[in-house]
Amino acid sequence: MSAVVFVGPTLPPRRRPADEPLWDWRPPVRQGDLYRAALARPQAIGIIDGYFEVVPTVWHKEILWAMAEGIHVFGAASIGALRAAELTSFGMRGIGRVYEGFRDGVLEDDDEVAVLHGPAELGYPPVTDAMVNIRATLAAAARDGILTRQMATGLTDIAKALFYKERTWDAVLQAAVAGQPADLLRAFAEWLPHGRVDQKRQDSEAMLEAIRSYLAARPGPLKVTYELADTVAWQAARQR
Repeated sequence: MSAVVFVGPTLPPRRRPADEPLWDWRPPVRQGDLYRAALARPQAIGIIDGYFEVVPTVWHKEILWAMAEGIHVFGAASIGALRAAELTSFGMRGIGRVYEGFRDGVLEDDDEVAVLHGPAELGYPPVTDAMVNIRATLAAAARDGILTRQMATGLTDIAKALFYKERTWDAVLQAAVAGQPADLLRAFAEWLPHGRVDQKRQDSEAMLEAIRSYLAARPGPLKVTYELADTVAWQAARQR
C-alpha cells in the first residue's frame, strides 16, 4: 500500500508518523504536482497544504483525472479541505471540521486557511495564525468561560478583518485593547498558550487515520461516475 501526502506547515515533519512505509511525504502541492504524483499510481493521495497566490495552485482537473484513473483522493485542513468541498460530488473525500465548514457554506474565503511560514529546511515554522484556528480557539475560550460569547464574536471579527499575512494573536489582542474589557483580555491572554486549538493539525491527523483505515480495507480502484473531457487545455497542461 502507498499514499502520497502533500503537506507542509499544518503537519510539520516532527509531527508526522515515523517509520511507517505507507506514507510518501511531499511538500505543499503546486499546480501539476498531483498529476505527476498520480502517474506513479499510488493507491491514495492526500492533500493538506498547497501553495497559492505566488504560484499556480493545484488544479481541479488534475484531481479529477487522478480519481478517473482509480486513485482515491482525500483532502483536509487547508487547500485540501477547499478542494474536497468543491469536488465532493465527484468522489473526493473530505475529512475534518474545516472541510465541513467549506462544504456547508459556513466558511467561504481562502484566507480562512492561509498562513505565512518559514522554509521546509527549518520545518515550516509558522509566522501567522490561520483564521480557522483562531475561530476554533475563541469558541473553546467561550465554552471554558474565559470569554463571553459576545467577546469571542468581537475578537473573531477583529481577526477576520486583518490581512492574512498580518493575522497573529498579538495583532488580534492589540487591536482589541480599545474595545474589550481589560480583565477578560488578560485572562484570555494567560489561557491562550495552553488553550489554543490547532484545528488544521487535528483535521490533518484525522485524514491520515482515514487513509490508513480505508486502505487497510483494500477498497480497490476508485470508480467514478463522470467522464473526463480530454480538452485542448488539458492536453496542453499535461505537456507542461
